[in-house]
Amino acid sequence: MEKRLLKIPGNQGITYATFVLVDEGHTLGNALACVINEYPGIKICAYTVPHPAENKIHFNIQTTGENAIEVLKRGLQDLEKICDHTLEIFDNAYKKYKSSSDVPTDTT
Repeated sequence: MEKRLLKIPGNQGITYATFVLVDEGHTLGNALACVINEYPGIKICAYTVPHPAENKIHFNIQTTGENAIEVLKRGLQDLEKICDHTLEIFDNAYKKYKSSSDVPTDTT
């Protein structure tokens, strides 16, 4: 089984890293970069798609002192919480809509 998250080896220290996220694209890259860029101490957080034919992104994080791996973990956890909250709000609104008297009935 191919790994879905890799760290590109090289001259990167604890505060800078480039990760490869396999089978991911702009949807995760943009959302995750937006979350992480809100953290204090982030110098750079961005992603690139190396080639349109490749289904992966390169995700770069550079901090002023915090471990880049820990920042990535926290960003993924926070993004998961945001998604869970969004689903909860949507589900509640949908239930409220379905129970309202203004809902058109199916005439089939």
